[in-house]
Amino acid sequence: MDFHTDSGPFERDSARLGNRDENDAALISLHGVSKTYTTGEVRFTALDRANLTVRAGEFVSVVGPSGSGKSTLLNLIAAIDRPTGGHVVVGDVEVSDLSENEAARWRGRNLGVIFQFFQLLPTLSLADNVMLPMDFCGVHRRRERPAVARELLARVGLADHADKLPSQVSGGQQQRAAIARALANDPPIIVGDEPTGNLDSASAASMMALFDTLVASGRTVVLVTHDRELAARTGRSILVRDGSLSEPTASAS
Repeated sequence: MDFHTDSGPFERDSARLGNRDENDAALISLHGVSKTYTTGEVRFTALDRANLTVRAGEFVSVVGPSGSGKSTLLNLIAAIDRPTGGHVVVGDVEVSDLSENEAARWRGRNLGVIFQFFQLLPTLSLADNVMLPMDFCGVHRRRERPAVARELLARVGLADHADKLPSQVSGGQQQRAAIARALANDPPIIVGDEPTGNLDSASAASMMALFDTLVASGRTVVLVTHDRELAARTGRSILVRDGSLSEPTASAS
C-alpha cells in the first residue's frame, strides 16, 4: 500500500494495512540512519548508521537507557526530525525528503503521534483537541467530528471530561486525551513516546489493551517505554544503545 504525497492532503489508498501480504516490503525502513546533534562545540550522535525494518501489523516496543536515542528514533519515523545521514522510508515515501509542510500533511494522514508531554492546546477542550487532526486534514464531515471525538474520548475513559480544558484534568487524563487525539484520523501507524508513562498501572494496562486491539485490526504500533512488563507485552522489542539498534534478549531489555 502506498502513502501518497503528490496531491491533496496525501490521501491513503483505500486498502487497509491489515490486508498487506506478509511478504510485502517493510512498512517502516531505516537504512544506515545517523543523527548527530550539535550544540556549540559539542556533538552528540544519537543514532549511528542504524538499520530497522518494521512490517505492517507489528507491535514494537523501543527500549534502552535514558538519552540513548529512543525519542530520536520515533521523531525520525514520524518525520518530525531529519536524519544527518541515511534514509527513512515509510510506506513508499522517503519521509526524510519531505519539506516541513509536506511532512506535516503526510503525518496528519498516516501517523498518530503520542507525545511524552501531551502537547494539548491549553485553551481548547479535550474534545476540541481531539478534533484538531480532523480539521487539519479534512477527515470526517465537519458535523460528524464532535461525535467522533467524543467516541474516541470514551474509548480512553474520558467520556465525562470531553468539555473540560486540559488544566481541569489530571496528567494521566491528559495523556489519555493525547492517545485519543492520535487516533483521530484512523491512522495505519501509531507511534508513542512513553504513552503510558503518566498513567497508573490499571490505566496503563487498559491502554495497552487498546493498542492490542489496534494491532489486531491491522494497525502498526511502535512505542517507547521504560516499563519492562509493558515491553514484554509487545510482539517485538528494539534496544537502542550507543547509537545502535538491536533486538535484545529478555534479560537485556
